[in-house]
Amino acid sequence: MSSDSAVGAGRTPRAKLTAPMIVEMKRRGEPVAVVTAYDFPTARLADQAGAEILLVGDSVGTVLLGYDSTLPVSMADILHHTRAVTRARTSALVVADMPFMSYQVSVEQAVENAGRLIQEGGADAVKLEGGERVAAAVRRMVEIGIPVMGHLGLTPQSVLAMGGYRVQARGEADQERLLKEAKLLEECGCFSIVLESIPARLGSEVSRALHVPTIGIGAGVGCDGQVLVSNDLLGLYHGRTAKFVRRYAELGDMVRGAFERYVADVKARRFPGDAESY
Repeated sequence: MSSDSAVGAGRTPRAKLTAPMIVEMKRRGEPVAVVTAYDFPTARLADQAGAEILLVGDSVGTVLLGYDSTLPVSMADILHHTRAVTRARTSALVVADMPFMSYQVSVEQAVENAGRLIQEGGADAVKLEGGERVAAAVRRMVEIGIPVMGHLGLTPQSVLAMGGYRVQARGEADQERLLKEAKLLEECGCFSIVLESIPARLGSEVSRALHVPTIGIGAGVGCDGQVLVSNDLLGLYHGRTAKFVRRYAELGDMVRGAFERYVADVKARRFPGDAESY
């Protein structure tokens, strides 16, 4: 039996998920499992494992492309990786991140680039960072039929203005503003909102106040779902990681060990072996 036919090690094949189905999960009280995916094999495995959402995050810049931040990631980068992910999935909803400067200039620019991620990349939805400043763009995207995921709290594309990667909305005024912006994004039509690096109590409060699901990343267990960077949870990224990251495997050590054994076999002329053996 092929790996493709063995869906999720015996799982029953799921129907193709849609944005309204993700919203319905909140009504049922069912947590939403989200992971980032940037390539065909990772997306296929995560889809088979039962993840509801595959996020083609601009984190591809730091975990795969070697950048120090997400800022250099381009539309071409996101389109390239989104195509790979959409070719792999069978049921998960694919959300493509809108990279820095792909939506900040104007509503028209935002809509055009979101449309490219849907039409050319094959994504089911797009994600963009910010609250009030992106509200008009979100509203217009939703009007023309593009599902949108919001993103509040620590917004990595604003890292220069924030002065680094740190917990956001610690003070009362900032917490009130974040809650207000979350409600605004919901009013504009977002089907879900990522809450990143905010106090757990605030994550719970925002989640209770909204009818659409919140997806937490360092925002506490009270969110309606959680997202992790796949390279972090697999132990494939050895750079700086946040305190909330949990590693479910140490594949980096395994891969390095395999390379070391291969190199040793080549040096000792143990590979490829005698010609008679193949």
